[in-house]
Amino acid sequence: MNITFEELRRIKHSLPTGSIHRIAEELNLDDQTVRNYFGAHKYNDGQVVEWHLEPGPGGGIVHLEDTSILDRALQIIEEQRVALQ
Repeated sequence: MNITFEELRRIKHSLPTGSIHRIAEELNLDDQTVRNYFGAHKYNDGQVVEWHLEPGPGGGIVHLEDTSILDRALQIIEEQRVALQ
């Protein structure tokens, strides 16, 4: 899947407090691995995530090999949106 880096960061910033930990726990990952997925650069903590950044508009295009973290983040954002209605 391809997504702009800017959009990936927007999704991360749209998550409610505690979501990084929640995603990590649900997917049996380290919190830092989830942060790395959204563009953090602390590779010595957590796993390096499989994505590749190509220069371009919107901060560049990120190619995601595994979308499970992104999918869960989008579900949490949708849950929050429904709960606030």
